[in-house]
Amino acid sequence: QPHRIAKMSGIGCSSKTPAYYLGQSHGFNTVHGRMPSVTTGAYAVNKDLLYIGVSGDGDSASIGIGQLIHAIRRNLNMLYIIENNGVYGLTKGQYSATAEEGSKKRKGAPNDMKQIDLCAMALNLGCSFVARSFSGSRKQLTALIRAGMSHRGMAIIDVISPCVTFNNHESSTKSYDYIRNHNEAMGKTDFVPLGQEIETNYEEGSTVEVKLHDGSRLSLEKTDHNFDPTDAGSSLDLIRKKNKEGKIITGLLYVDNECKPLTEIMDLPDKPLNSLGQEELCPGSEILEEINKGLS
Repeated sequence: QPHRIAKMSGIGCSSKTPAYYLGQSHGFNTVHGRMPSVTTGAYAVNKDLLYIGVSGDGDSASIGIGQLIHAIRRNLNMLYIIENNGVYGLTKGQYSATAEEGSKKRKGAPNDMKQIDLCAMALNLGCSFVARSFSGSRKQLTALIRAGMSHRGMAIIDVISPCVTFNNHESSTKSYDYIRNHNEAMGKTDFVPLGQEIETNYEEGSTVEVKLHDGSRLSLEKTDHNFDPTDAGSSLDLIRKKNKEGKIITGLLYVDNECKPLTEIMDLPDKPLNSLGQEELCPGSEILEEINKGLS
C-alpha cells in the first residue's frame, strides 16, 4: 500500500523522479548526495516502511559516493535505483564520474578520466544485491525492481538512462539524441521535441545492439541461466571482461539472501522505534545500570 512506502531522493534530474509516481506515499527530497544518511535515520526509527531511493550518477558517484559506500557497508534495507547517464544534466552536461574514458561530447575535449563502475564498486564493498539494466528494457527492469523491493538488505540497480538533452553524441555509450531546434544554445532554455520511445527485449545469454536516435549503438548483453549470481568474484570478472569488449552486462549480477539487514546488525527491537511508548523508552534507573555494567 502507498502509505507503507517512503520515496527518497537527493538532487539532480533523477531525484525529481519520486514526484511522478505513487501518490499518497511518504517521501523526502534530501540535499545533494545525502539521501543514504537521511534514509538510514528514517529506517532506524521505522523499519516497517519500504524505502525506495532514486539517485543519479552525480548524486551517487560524486558528492554522495561516501554516503553510498557506508549505506552498503551497513546493509541498509532499501531499494537504491541509480539513473546513470554519464553527464551532469542540471549543470549543462559536464562529464560525470561514470562517463567512459575517451567518450566525447558534441563540444569540448574528450573525457580523459577513467569511469567509476558503480556495480563493480558495490560488489567490492559487499553489497547484498547488485543489478544493472537499461531504461528501455522494461520487462527486465520491472523484474529487477520487484526483486530489489523484496530483498532484505541493500539492493542497488544501476540503470543506464540516456540523457535526452545533453548526452546525445555518437561516441558515448549512454547517448540518446533527441533532435532539438536550438542544439547549439546550450546555455539557454530550449524545447526538446518528443522522440520515438526506445524499447528492447532480448533473451538470456544474448546480445542486442540498441540503435539510438543519433545513429549510435548501445551494446547490451543479458546474463544467461548458467550464470551464478551468488558468486561475487565471478560477477566482478564478468563485468570487467564485458567492459573490455565494449559491452554492458545487464541482469541480476549478485545476490546474498543470507545477509543481515541493519536492524539485525544493530539489534533493534521488533517494534519500530517511533511506536515505542514512554515506559519502553525510559525503563528506569535499574535497567540503565545493568546496561552500563554490560558496557564496562
